[in-house]
Amino acid sequence: MNTTMPRPKEDMTSLFLADVENKPQPGTYFDLIAVAKSSGADSWGIWNLRAFRPRIADSLVRLSQEIMHEPAPISVALRELIAAYTSSLNHCEFCMKAHAAVAASLYNDEALVWSVIRDVESAALAEQDKAMLRFARKVTLQSGLIDRAEIATLHAAGWDDTSIFYAIAACALFNFYNRFVSANGVRPVSDEAFRRLASRMAEKGYVRE
Repeated sequence: MNTTMPRPKEDMTSLFLADVENKPQPGTYFDLIAVAKSSGADSWGIWNLRAFRPRIADSLVRLSQEIMHEPAPISVALRELIAAYTSSLNHCEFCMKAHAAVAASLYNDEALVWSVIRDVESAALAEQDKAMLRFARKVTLQSGLIDRAEIATLHAAGWDDTSIFYAIAACALFNFYNRFVSANGVRPVSDEAFRRLASRMAEKGYVRE
């Protein structure tokens, strides 16, 4: 006789931690949540993570802006593509879709971005950029095995140390975000909401005025 109790249907809208969802602190993200609830617009679960502890949110946003959007030898577009690709490797649907949308806006080529996420090797991307994405894959899945030979490969592909530094930082940042978002139960929003995010972030980055 099978005595296994049926599993309850999973709530696909709520975060896993009720206090994180239901106890936002005053600030920018508190206000965004309130407006979304009152208007019936998409409410982003990541806002709840940021509203729960605003000081942590402020630090993360400043760090993200510096790594991902400030001037660097590696383009903002490629940094966002690294973010989307890293998120795909970690099966973080929210971050993958969010940053694929930003990368698509910056490249002005949605098909290219999704072809990279599906298969870097067959994508119509410059070989130099493919080398960096291969490196991002190893940073994500086998960071303890990286050695000087990996860096030499990137140098041979035409990347300098500053570019590699930013690529590592972008990849590491999204390895953090993927775990932070997924383990808290943040779900994707609508495709239209992701497109609106992409338009704003491509222009202004991570900081909300």
